[in-house]
Amino acid sequence: MEIRQRIRSYLASNIGATVGDNEDIFKRGLVNSLFAMQLVVFIEQEFTIAVEGDDLDLDNFHSIDAMTAFVIRKSGGNGDHGSAS
Repeated sequence: MEIRQRIRSYLASNIGATVGDNEDIFKRGLVNSLFAMQLVVFIEQEFTIAVEGDDLDLDNFHSIDAMTAFVIRKSGGNGDHGSAS
């Protein structure tokens, strides 16, 4: 499953809403601070990347598109990185 779909599936199952790939999940009020940290942990574990202090910027996590681009950048441009779940 590709990065975008894995993130989309995680969000759908954890926030109970469908969001567009470029829709801001924070502006829509779908994410609180606790879930934001859970999202960071999901990204780290699912794609085997390290999210460091400088990476903790809303620009990296505000939408499915932003998270997908972030994962690709952190994984060295590999668009199918991490587990095959």
